[in-house]
Amino acid sequence: MRPNVETFIGCDAAFADARLVLFGAPFDSTTSFRPGARFGSSAMRHESFGIETYSPYQDRDLTDCAIFDSGDLELCFGSAEAALADIEARAAEILKADKMPILLGGEHLVTLGSVRAVAKKYPNLHIIHFDAHADLRDDYLGAKLSHACVIRRCHDILGDGRIHQFCIRSGDREEFRFARQHTEMHPFSFEGLDTVCARLIAEDAPVYLTIDLDCLDPACFPGTGTPEAGGVTFPQLLTAILQVAQLNVVAADLNELAPMLDPSGASTAMACKVLRELLLALLAG
Repeated sequence: MRPNVETFIGCDAAFADARLVLFGAPFDSTTSFRPGARFGSSAMRHESFGIETYSPYQDRDLTDCAIFDSGDLELCFGSAEAALADIEARAAEILKADKMPILLGGEHLVTLGSVRAVAKKYPNLHIIHFDAHADLRDDYLGAKLSHACVIRRCHDILGDGRIHQFCIRSGDREEFRFARQHTEMHPFSFEGLDTVCARLIAEDAPVYLTIDLDCLDPACFPGTGTPEAGGVTFPQLLTAILQVAQLNVVAADLNELAPMLDPSGASTAMACKVLRELLLALLAG
């Protein structure tokens, strides 16, 4: 696996030495409102020079860490299944080398490709899901592979009791009905995360953390395809990430930045900072 020409700041270790491996999935072909998330991963790399490698929140520095950035995959925009197969193959390659895959979207559907690979290695996998949207539709306009259906497709793999959702504040009636029966949904905030984390620590369960950045309030993160009023702040998201990082996290992703939808660049800067804190927290956990 070759290094990317432009890496996320501080993520320039050799593949052999790395514990974490970044890879981008620039795909947004099923986006239901405003497209542009395909540019999210490259924008985070390019704009990361605007933040420091050092985190004053954690007193840790990316320059002291071993992280490899393998760059963006070249994905087929005409076939969601072909794109997911390529994402799954890259995640499987990283897992086979006993390293942790960190996926950068892209729209949220890209998560399914990574989860497919991770669930094969960890059959008792749990998902912790931060998002504004439930993503539990069985289909969206007849398509079962959509960013509006990604967590439902993950449920097809994992089954009941292993998906834990937080900050959800949007979805149709059937999604919320489905959640009451099949997932553990905590709407509007991170309330209940401490209880979930305590249970998963006791079980030593492998955890996949998926972060849709539209869980953030659009007042501070407008650069996303489907913004929803309400949402959490950066300090609240950081606290939640630090909590989850204490678990047996085996893979993670960060998605749904659409950089051109916020010409100020503030959303991209926010995404870069969330990614920095996520990487440092996972290495410390």
